[in-house]
Amino acid sequence: MAFRDHLQRGYPFVLGLIILFSIIEVAISAWLTSRFNARHDYFSITERDRTRFILFASIWTTVLSSCYLLFFFAMPNNPLSSVLSLMIFLILTWIFWTAGAASITSTLGGGLNCSQTIFVYCGQLNAMEAFAWILWILTTLLLIVVAIRGIVAARRGDGVRGSLFV
Repeated sequence: MAFRDHLQRGYPFVLGLIILFSIIEVAISAWLTSRFNARHDYFSITERDRTRFILFASIWTTVLSSCYLLFFFAMPNNPLSSVLSLMIFLILTWIFWTAGAASITSTLGGGLNCSQTIFVYCGQLNAMEAFAWILWILTTLLLIVVAIRGIVAARRGDGVRGSLFV
């Protein structure tokens, strides 16, 4: 089986993992945001704001990744499923996850030891940080693969407006 066939089967799988983990991240960050809004028991304003940003990034990732997965199967030759469109989406998503994961890691000091902490929702904050880094890794992987496919599409004459897989 050719490398292209592996990529064509792996792309929806990796995008599906991104969707799955971003749904989990939506649940964690939405729960934390609702607790922070109702009880005002956040450690600092930065903890609250960075949790809200991760909520935004996870909703962005869930909605748009689902759309791109739909485009991949339903409209493979549509400009919305082109390499350029996907690259723009992945670059923005990568920036969001880099900012979100790094900022929550900075807030938590690299992770929390839940037996010796002043943070109220220690386990949930650790889980949010872990899933943020998992999503960053998956987005980075997919960005690299799509960049390689973009180079291949440009070399075959389609340019970056060509489809991801022919």
